[in-house]
Amino acid sequence: MKKIEAIIRKSKFDQVKEALHNVEVNFFSYWDVTGVGNEKEGHVYRGISYSTSEIQRRYISIVVNDDFVKPTIDAIIKSAATDNVGDGKIFILPVDEAYRIRTGENGGKSLN
Repeated sequence: MKKIEAIIRKSKFDQVKEALHNVEVNFFSYWDVTGVGNEKEGHVYRGISYSTSEIQRRYISIVVNDDFVKPTIDAIIKSAATDNVGDGKIFILPVDEAYRIRTGENGGKSLN
């Protein structure tokens, strides 16, 4: 099992959510977050300068069986990309064990 953590543009969340459902990832948690990025320059829109280093983001946390890792990552990348700086990051972490509280099932069975 792996935990996939993704930080994406808030404006792309609905597209990412739909893409995840299309690859049968139907359960995940998310939070609204603000972060500081690498870009130091602001962008000017209609004469107003906006900082792009502090943009509202959505943090998504998903735990999947190993065979769902690649489809999940592909779905996030395809649906979240704008080809602009600040599209986000994806992190993959190992998960040693998982339990379903209601039934006590553990391992991969607890994710279904």
